[in-house]
Formats: sequence, structure tokens, C-alpha cells
Amino acid sequence: MAGANPSLESGASTLQFYNNDMVKCIDDLCSRRDDINKQLKEDFDEKDRLHNDIRILTTRLAKLNELIAQRMASRIEFDKNIVEVQAAYTKIMDTSQSLIQSVRGASLQLKLKEAVASGNESILKLPKAGGKRDLTSRK
Repeated sequence: MAGANPSLESGASTLQFYNNDMVKCIDDLCSRRDDINKQLKEDFDEKDRLHNDIRILTTRLAKLNELIAQRMASRIEFDKNIVEVQAAYTKIMDTSQSLIQSVRGASLQLKLKEAVASGNESILKLPKAGGKRDLTSRK
């Protein structure tokens, strides 16, 4: 075959070139597919992490909402107790004031009786009758 046909050799080399080019293209496509697969795996891993984070945060949020509800109920109870205590304190203060006025009145009555009994009306230190000034006329 020393005298092989040059067009056959040229066709074979062209075919070899196309074959090599096709293998290169297929290898390139496989490499790009592997890159996409790697990216997909990373995306799915991140998605799983995010789902886990959401689950954890949802649980924490539910616990926090429960704690807030308990504290708000406690605050309402405190507000109610404060109102009741303030009302009771006001009643105590009013009663104390009435008691003080009653004791002062009784003390004054006792002083009057004592003064009348001893004949010493000067200890009463009452203002003299007619000693009032006319505040309407200014001179």
C-alpha cells in the first residue's frame, strides 16, 4: 500500500480531527455538568441548613411568645393588685384622718370639761368673743 490514496488519508485525518473535537466537546460538557452537580449539592446543603435554622427559630419564637403571654398575664395581675392596694391604702388614709379628727374633737371636749370643772378657762386659749376683725373693710 505504498501508493495509498491521498484523499483517503486526508479524509481519515479530518475524521480524526472531528473525533478529537467531539471528545473534547463531550469532556467539556461533562465537566460543566459536574460543576452544576457540585453547585446543586451545595445549594441543597444550604437549603437543609436553612430549614434546620427555620425549625430552630420557629421553636424559639413559639417559646418566646409563650413567655411573653405569661409575663403579660403577670403584669395584668400586678396592675390589678396595685389598684386594689392603692384603693385599700386610700381607705386607710381616709379612716386615719377621720380617726385623728375624732380624737382631736374628743380631746377638745375633755379639755373643755376639765376647764369648766376646774374653773380655769384660760387653758383653753380660745379667741375672745367679739375679737373678730372685719376683713371686708381695709383702711
